[in-house]
Amino acid sequence: MTLHMRVGIIGTGAISHKHAQAYKNIGFEIVACTDINPENGRKFAAQHGGVFLPTYEEVCTHPDVDYVDVCTFPDFRLQPLKICAAHGKHIQVQKPISTDLATAREMVETARAAGIVLGVVSQHRFDDSSMFVKRAIDAGRLGKLIQADAYVKWYRSAEYYSRPIKGSWAVEGGGALINQAIHQIDVLRWFAGPVKTVNAMWQLGALHKIESEDVVNALLRYENGATGIIQASTAMWPGYSERVELHGTKGTCVITGDKLTTWDVQDDEGEPAPLATSVSSGASDPMAISLEPFERQFLDLADAIRNKRKPLVAGEEGCDALELVERIYNECRSHA
Repeated sequence: MTLHMRVGIIGTGAISHKHAQAYKNIGFEIVACTDINPENGRKFAAQHGGVFLPTYEEVCTHPDVDYVDVCTFPDFRLQPLKICAAHGKHIQVQKPISTDLATAREMVETARAAGIVLGVVSQHRFDDSSMFVKRAIDAGRLGKLIQADAYVKWYRSAEYYSRPIKGSWAVEGGGALINQAIHQIDVLRWFAGPVKTVNAMWQLGALHKIESEDVVNALLRYENGATGIIQASTAMWPGYSERVELHGTKGTCVITGDKLTTWDVQDDEGEPAPLATSVSSGASDPMAISLEPFERQFLDLADAIRNKRKPLVAGEEGCDALELVERIYNECRSHA
């Protein structure tokens, strides 16, 4: 059975256009949108369909909206969620789930109490590479995990940070770690599980005129005994494809961008590894990302709504990723 969902979008900036393209591809309908800049909102409605509404409250209460898709900065999450909860509307928010863990946990609790689905966009869990690696780890093909790393050595221009809210603690919750590397943090947690201890240090505004970090390094010990490294930056010109590297007692795999580029496993049997060479990455262009993982995540959300289950990336998973971000930030502050 084809799932058809009617979506209301809050925030019509760059990422909302990716969402709109994905919705079109899977047959979902945008019925309403809003933006703090009405001109941008009206342009979005003209391009992608649906009606422009002056306020987010109107989108959250629109009778034809099945779920609300929040594509704003992460300081604006709880506000629409509370309206959705009061009116029984399901909701999906862009990553990160919020700027701080206390708000994120309130979001999860509010959604749970209202019986609505809360999803967090973390589309890289839906890459062919990530899904294969998760199945392989669960099947024991890598053996016992001993090292799980993420390297996000990206570059963003001075123009990217030209608006004062970019890289700000209040609006974005921080810099390279919470905004760019949050995807890899989510995937690492999915692959390797919870983190026991963290050591970390950062550089605030190493290259850019921002108050938060554009270089950060963290050393991890996972609860399963594995160790790991997270490096995140937006200051590494010209920008390099992000990598997630996993080493087990039986071998190694590397995901570069959205593709599995290395699968070196001893005496391996089972499903063939989907090795690839061409990679999609937001290393220097934030919008150089594939649509298919978004489509898969939106279909998973729709199925979760239809079947009254948790989506693969629910509010709790958003909290898990943010919790690790906060621990890394707090550790960095202790060394400042």
